[in-house]
Amino acid sequence: MTESTLTAPALDPLKEVSGEDSGTDVLFEHFRLVADKGQEPVRIDKFIATHQEDTSRSRVQQAIKLGYVLVNDVPVKANYVVRPCDVIKFVMPYERRGLEILPEDIPLDIVYEDEDVLVVNKPAGMVVHPGHGNYNGTLVNALAFHLGLKQEADAEDERMGVLVHRIDKDTSGLLVVAKNPPAQLNLADQFFVHSIDRIYTAVVWGNLAEDEGTIEGTIGRDPNDRLRFKVYDDPEKGKWAVTHWRVLERYGFITVVECRLETGRTHQIRVHMASIGHPLFNDERYGGSEIRQGTIYAKYRQFIQNCFALCPRQALHARTLGFTHPRTGERLFFEVPVPADMSALIEKWRTYTQNL
Repeated sequence: MTESTLTAPALDPLKEVSGEDSGTDVLFEHFRLVADKGQEPVRIDKFIATHQEDTSRSRVQQAIKLGYVLVNDVPVKANYVVRPCDVIKFVMPYERRGLEILPEDIPLDIVYEDEDVLVVNKPAGMVVHPGHGNYNGTLVNALAFHLGLKQEADAEDERMGVLVHRIDKDTSGLLVVAKNPPAQLNLADQFFVHSIDRIYTAVVWGNLAEDEGTIEGTIGRDPNDRLRFKVYDDPEKGKWAVTHWRVLERYGFITVVECRLETGRTHQIRVHMASIGHPLFNDERYGGSEIRQGTIYAKYRQFIQNCFALCPRQALHARTLGFTHPRTGERLFFEVPVPADMSALIEKWRTYTQNL
């Protein structure tokens, strides 16, 4: 049996079932399994639970019940018996929690909300989802309070998985939240076929040679550091990723760029920009918290340290988000300005270059 993640074509039949895409990169991901030619008869729920890591049989049955499992492009029930060469496409819309989601009254910057979707402007420093070392104070805890939801540890009803995508803790900006399963499935499919518009503003080290460009490559984990990712030439070592960038402002030793995501992999912009020698300003994980460009003079070094203090995180902001409303079909676009820390950083560089 062969297995591939996020390589199957768009699951159009799922749209008919429901009425209506960061691995653990995202909370909602498409998978594809192909049964061997010599596959012995086995129930579909057992087959998926056996061959998919970190997936319980009860969770698979929940996905089947919601119509998220297709065999040869046809929705099946839990008692379907897998046959040789069956092509199984499925979606796991909710991540297994293993802990109770506690609602917390944390202020949210809500840009838009209706009965199906919510768009929130996440501040830098807020973790999106509870996990090891971050069990409270997250965006999900805040959303649980706002939506009046509560979930016990290991609950089989995993509808707390309202997030369709994530951004890093120290990245600010827009996220869309689905408020019901049909909306979640529809939005996830839009991410899967790359019809979501996501534009970021970033400050990177160096003066890029061109005014615009595209970075392509397979992104996978760095074997020497499990918290880092890197670009590989081998497509088997990760997931294909495409980032389109365009220069907005040049300040000699740094450049303000606009990055448009065609795919959405973990740390994608951070990894891609670092791979071409232009890591994000103050991105500690990818070498951006060192002085990469400039002079050797103490006054300049102090200027850079002041810049790091002004924006104490990677200078990346999810500025624009566009998607098709899952119920009305209307195309929606949202944009939020660069937050104060990044804005102050850019202004400091603008003043610095003007005084040279």
